[in-house]
Amino acid sequence: MQSRVDQPMSRYDGAVPGASLLIVQDGKPLVRRSYGLSNLEEQTVATPDTNYRLASVTKQFTAAAILLLAEDGKLDLDDPLRKWFPSLPEVATRMTLRHVLTHTSGLIDYEDVIPPTMTGQLHDADVLEILETQNRTYFTPGTAYRYSNSGYALLALIVGKASGKDFATFLKERIFVPLGMTNTVAYEEGVSSVNRRAFGYSEEHGRWTRTDQSQTSAVLGDGGIYSSIDDLAKWDVALYDDRLLSARSRQLAFTPVVDSDDPNVRYGMGWRITEEQIGGSTLWHSGETIGFRNVIVRYPERRFTVVLLSNRNDPEPYQTARAIAQLFLR
Repeated sequence: MQSRVDQPMSRYDGAVPGASLLIVQDGKPLVRRSYGLSNLEEQTVATPDTNYRLASVTKQFTAAAILLLAEDGKLDLDDPLRKWFPSLPEVATRMTLRHVLTHTSGLIDYEDVIPPTMTGQLHDADVLEILETQNRTYFTPGTAYRYSNSGYALLALIVGKASGKDFATFLKERIFVPLGMTNTVAYEEGVSSVNRRAFGYSEEHGRWTRTDQSQTSAVLGDGGIYSSIDDLAKWDVALYDDRLLSARSRQLAFTPVVDSDDPNVRYGMGWRITEEQIGGSTLWHSGETIGFRNVIVRYPERRFTVVLLSNRNDPEPYQTARAIAQLFLR
């Protein structure tokens, strides 16, 4: 079985940007290994405790933070977005936190309307500033689906407002430390550091070039967490019981609310949901940003999970993770 797993992972092996692969059954790792390099310049070999930028895999943690604060009574999922951001234009009046969590808000994509005066790296607060100028939506809130990084940046700011702590500190104190995810961090340059950090690369004209950061890489709520397969194993097992989220909160996160732009995929709160012929229902999320491509695919009916993290722009890992899962689930 190990050789059969290594075959689809072979493209990550050698003196190239690499990947880390975790396969978990009933909370126990069946496969836990890494391929290739986490740092080409220093020839650092990737290991299971290498930390990769999760990109949009971050969204499940942002959603969990909001659900925890709802459990605390600090906010309500049906709060109007303008309750938390009265500076937003009138068009946001009908948007709720529930809409934002499920990508049904219609918020404008901030990446499409960055003003030319904003030349440095953006942060979540900059996203709010940009959206304050956008008195329009893609559709009436609650009537359609459009994946929204804008919304998840705002959710990170709401975590700060509702908890009285900044987003990164809240995640550390309420999620990462309690679960023993000691090397996971919502990374802020000059504030925090990433242990055993993988750097991102893109293949250009047959050569790998470091492309670790973009203008939007410092936005935390939509994609700023770094983690490893070892830490994500702890996250995965915590989603089966009440150690972090209540049964009601987990149900909210894992129940499909809306059809996505893929007819085979629905969306809950921070999770995509599909039905597989082999393995049953899946909860999953991918994440891609400049130099990183990642995915976590959970088969809760089988208590089986595949995590694939990589520090390169290609290939897309979701189908690889599914193919590897089917080797075990047949």
